[in-house]
Amino acid sequence: MTKVVSNLWFEKDALRAVELYVSLVPNSAIVRTTVMPADSPSGPAGSVKVIEFTLGNQNFTALEAGPLDPFNHSFSIMIQCDSQEEIDRLWNALLENGGQAEQCGWLRDRWGLCWQIVPRALGDMVAHTDRERARRVTEAMLGMIKLDIAELERAFHART
Repeated sequence: MTKVVSNLWFEKDALRAVELYVSLVPNSAIVRTTVMPADSPSGPAGSVKVIEFTLGNQNFTALEAGPLDPFNHSFSIMIQCDSQEEIDRLWNALLENGGQAEQCGWLRDRWGLCWQIVPRALGDMVAHTDRERARRVTEAMLGMIKLDIAELERAFHART
């Protein structure tokens, strides 16, 4: 059976990043850590590290192989949360030690990886058949940095 694995290229500190990620997300684990046993364009044998891990039961590989292309918004990891406490916990942990908050529930961690920390219900609210309700919640979200479930629900349930 075919297996799909997202690959994350880190310049350095891949193991520290992965250890943080798996500590934050339930159903996550480091599966295997190896070093490349042969010379590669990124360096001599033993200098390139490969870390296989799961994050919320999804497969990832982290490759620590020196500078190449920086992370950008073309790839992000979205975590859907059931409570504001969970949003706050993940948000704060991923911003710690040099992360940067961005608009609409997006942030960059200290390694530059982009994350979206969102309420699980947001997708249903934005896709709701009552397009006026969907518009209100979308406009509320667009005005936020860290997403606030109570404010999104107020916008969704507001009477006009």
